[in-house]
Formats: sequence, structure tokens, C-alpha cells
Amino acid sequence: MPYYRPAHPPVDPLIVRDLTQLQETMRKQVRLEPLAHEPQFIAGCDSSFPTPTTILSVFVLLKYPSLELVEKVWNTEVVEMPYVPGFLSFREAPNLLKAYTKLHQKPDVIMVDGHGIAHPRRMGIAAHLGVLLNKPTFGVAKQKLTGTYTEPDITKGSISPLTDKNGELLGEVIRSKDKVNPLFVSPGHRCDQATATRLTLACLRGYKLPEPTRLADYWAEEFKKELR
Repeated sequence: MPYYRPAHPPVDPLIVRDLTQLQETMRKQVRLEPLAHEPQFIAGCDSSFPTPTTILSVFVLLKYPSLELVEKVWNTEVVEMPYVPGFLSFREAPNLLKAYTKLHQKPDVIMVDGHGIAHPRRMGIAAHLGVLLNKPTFGVAKQKLTGTYTEPDITKGSISPLTDKNGELLGEVIRSKDKVNPLFVSPGHRCDQATATRLTLACLRGYKLPEPTRLADYWAEEFKKELR
């Protein structure tokens, strides 16, 4: 997920307090559990910021396990919330929800370009979106946000745990392609780590990114051309 991190004035501590309280409330709703059944449809979503004040969010829907593209939808709008470090999900989620409503067929599980519980307060965008939609979600991120890990082996499919300072498992670090930087996979809501890792590996088709988020990223770039 290409994050736009603009220069910003000092953040009002009251805003940080309120957002922290909201995240703590949402965190209590997160459930980490296996899927109730094997998915028939998996979605990928991504958000980007074509301008400092505009967000574009994309959902793609794929059949599983064939990964045939079924739908692609997008929504763009002006962003009113300022960038606050650690609370990007509040900036992205409203527009992602609007894009989601445009899907004719709803997914069984959503792969989010970003983090799930691998977040300082365990509420990355995948967890945030999962709670709002009450849908199974997990995050596949390109960069670490928090935690420590040992670099996995250089071959595709190698995995190492991502843990916090107390040894709690936050996610898994997965080499999705030989000799490329790894991905950081973590459950969001109504999904567990084993499921998140299994689906990520099952959705690899020779690229670094699994197909749901790779295609969401691809179509985000295509839809930006329409904006221009």
C-alpha cells in the first residue's frame, strides 16, 4: 500500500487520545479464528493518495482457488482527516468502505494491502476494516511496522515469526519469491495466522505480491489514469 506521509504540524494530543481510545475499543472486538469454511471468493484491497488531499481505494474480487478476476471497483474522494502517524487506518477506512459497497458479489475473506494485528496497538488497517465490516480479513504488508524477526531463508516459501518484545506472535514474515524482500502477513479479524499464511502462499503466482493485492495495486494505477 503506497502510503502518503505528508509533512504535518504537531498533532493535537486530544486527537491522538481520542483515536487511541477508538482503537482500544475496536481491538476488543477482534477475533482471531479459523475461517468457518474454505473461501469461494477472495478480495484484495488497496488505497493510495493521488494528491495530498485525495484518496483512491480499490477492491478486486477473485474466485478461489483459481484466482480468476470477477470484479474490480473503486472510489475516490477528498480526504478530510489529517495524516496522524500510527492512525492511518482512520484516514483510509471510510473510502475503502465506499468502494466495498460497489461489489456485486461480496467476498468470503479480504486480503488487505497493509497490516492486521502487526501494529503497535494491534489495529492495523486489516483489523480495522474487518471489525467495521465484520468480515474475515488479514494483512499483507511490504514493510514492517512493529516487532522483531529473523530474516527467513532466501527461497520462496521460507517463513519466520514476527513477535513483540514479550514474544507474542504478531504475524509471519514470508519470502514470496526467491531472493526478494519478504512480506509481513498478519491476521486482521475473524481470521487466524495459519489461515492468513496459507492463503497468502496459495495466492502467489510468480510475483512478490499475492494476486489479490497485486491486482488491487495494478488497477489502482489504471484508475488513476481516469482521474487524470
